[in-house]
Amino acid sequence: MTGLGLLPLAEAQQRLLALARPGAVIDQPLAACLGHYLARPLVAARRQPAADLSAMDGYAIRWSDRPGPWTVVGESAAGRPFGTALRQGEAARISTGAIMPQGADTILVQEDAERAGDTLRLAGDGPSRQGAHIRRAGHDFEPETLLAPAGAPIDARLIALAAMAGHGRLPVHRRLRVAILSTGDELVPPGAPLPSPAHIPASNGAMLAALLAHWPIDATLPPIVPDRLEAVAEALAAQSDADLIVTTGGASVGDHDLIQPALAQLGGSVDFWRIAMRPGKPVMVARLGKAILVGLPGNPVSAFVTAQMLVLPLLRAMLGANEALPRTSELPACAPFPAIGGRQDFVRSRIIDGAIHPLGNQDSGALHALWQADALAIRPAHAPEAAIGSPISCMMLSRQA
Repeated sequence: MTGLGLLPLAEAQQRLLALARPGAVIDQPLAACLGHYLARPLVAARRQPAADLSAMDGYAIRWSDRPGPWTVVGESAAGRPFGTALRQGEAARISTGAIMPQGADTILVQEDAERAGDTLRLAGDGPSRQGAHIRRAGHDFEPETLLAPAGAPIDARLIALAAMAGHGRLPVHRRLRVAILSTGDELVPPGAPLPSPAHIPASNGAMLAALLAHWPIDATLPPIVPDRLEAVAEALAAQSDADLIVTTGGASVGDHDLIQPALAQLGGSVDFWRIAMRPGKPVMVARLGKAILVGLPGNPVSAFVTAQMLVLPLLRAMLGANEALPRTSELPACAPFPAIGGRQDFVRSRIIDGAIHPLGNQDSGALHALWQADALAIRPAHAPEAAIGSPISCMMLSRQA
């Protein structure tokens, strides 16, 4: 704990990830695996390429026959190899990706070739070495090659690799069920008329659902929960079969903060709450039946930042990722960053010419500034002022999530 009685973020992340239990392993078709993580290592089931292939359009020749001329005796096309071996002075027309004819050891590229009927001559410098423009059998991988470890993210590249390695299905952990509960009498569904200036549109639920949209997650958005203990308890009980319940608002200990009392009423248990970070101090992590509950602050920027640092790492771990925490990098400051107090600070920032610049509005409710940000600059607790040119740790924000 810090001197403020708050849990350091790194400790909170480790305690949260320790709760993660990936679900059952299932084999899914490649087309259904995007966004998952490998549940077992990916091992090649075949050699790639299976045979020596031409890397260029041209003619397959024997290096010893240079400088020609050659007699063209056939063709090797992709999927239709040349049927016999080349003899001395013979060449075969060949296309990119076609199997090298037996006896051929070099490719004369189209641009260096001149053909009249079946007679082939050099029209340029020709190949510079024996074996030029050939993709050798197994140069990408051999059978039993470890291609990717368990926990690797499955993206379009890995799907292509798995297909080429002889796999039509991959082992992944089952989809997760996540319930997103927004609490507060002041909230009104997005787009609905606001009854008074005391009311605001509910933005957190839509934002959190969008953060999860590209993952193998079935997210539900129940109706907004009013600030009444029985309503909060009923809403939580209705979602207790989810893998994860994410609430926004009501996780602190004020008169209208009802998540903790509702949990106690339902027999849930709080693991920890209050983290030394800004924005986002009033975060709570609890268990309710088999579900993990993460209570986020109600302010939308606080909810976004704590989701990035806690909810998304937890979900990665629950999906079997071998790297759950967000990746960070360093960029030079192109404006001064002020000294930091006792909480780790996440500063909405812009990237300008390869350097990072803090935005002026850092209020935890300022969504326009969040949308403008390219990155969160991560400032450690008690950090002194950072001058222009100082290295600043940062986490990039994707426009796709």
